[in-house]
Amino acid sequence: MAPARAGMLIVILTILFDQLSKWWILNVTMVPPKVVPVTGFFDLVLVYNRGASFGIFSDAPGWAGTALIVFAIVVSIGLSVWMWRAKELLLATALALVVGGAIGNVIDRIRFGAVVDFLDFHVGGWHWPAFNIADSAITIGVILLILDSLKSTPQNT
Repeated sequence: MAPARAGMLIVILTILFDQLSKWWILNVTMVPPKVVPVTGFFDLVLVYNRGASFGIFSDAPGWAGTALIVFAIVVSIGLSVWMWRAKELLLATALALVVGGAIGNVIDRIRFGAVVDFLDFHVGGWHWPAFNIADSAITIGVILLILDSLKSTPQNT
């Protein structure tokens, strides 16, 4: 399969898994909202993140949510063009995960005015900010982009 086609499939699957997981949390698990202990270091919770990563700018004015939507769409379009031009599967996969995650979170912002986060890892009294499947896809995609950039390329002589 061509890298661009594989990338498009990954974008669609990322959005699908993200939105299905959020539907499950909102309509099955968190009715009513509660903390669901899974292990000694992981819980399911329900958090509406109106800000950016890790809740940064969550107290920003109302227009900031619209700005985040527009920014994510513009970045997703740019990364999608890059993905369609990618010649290698690793690069297309990395870009697809970032695009799929970004679009998954944009869907939340449009539907709920915030991103639905529900994965809560903690140690003792310290909690990592809650996150979701889209956030995980973005993180993995960025890691793969870094790995792709570190690959050696043949020198033109």
